[in-house]
Amino acid sequence: MKRAVFPGSFDPITRGHEALVLRALSMFDEIIVAIGTNSQKNYFFSIEKRLSWIEYVFRDYPQVKVAVYEGLTVDYCRKSNAGFILRGLRTSADFEFERGIGQVNKLLLPDVETVFLLTSPELTPVTSGIVRDVFKNGGDVSSFIPDGIQLQYD
Repeated sequence: MKRAVFPGSFDPITRGHEALVLRALSMFDEIIVAIGTNSQKNYFFSIEKRLSWIEYVFRDYPQVKVAVYEGLTVDYCRKSNAGFILRGLRTSADFEFERGIGQVNKLLLPDVETVFLLTSPELTPVTSGIVRDVFKNGGDVSSFIPDGIQLQYD
């Protein structure tokens, strides 16, 4: 089985995340959208909200699973028997950042391949950080997040 882990904080999930997973479904038998947690990082939205949003977004796709993990992504890949890490690239800066992480992951766990997909052009400017900023300042984020998701303060 070709299983991929799509790691991230998804704080919140965006249309870019959604589109990337849907495009990757033809490449993998199963995709685990894995919410990474870090006790030293402050998240804007609770893990429960992020988990429920992702489950809702992919409710019609049984090959998409959602999980929460802590620690190294490669350790989670090993634990979940995933042979691939899925990452999206919006810009050349993303590539440089992700390349370094991918190369370290390859050194740590040679059996896992990192697969990069380019973001759809219309979604390139959308980031979770921008969505949070627009939301915090009272702006309309509906065009940046998947349908049916309602952002609200914890």
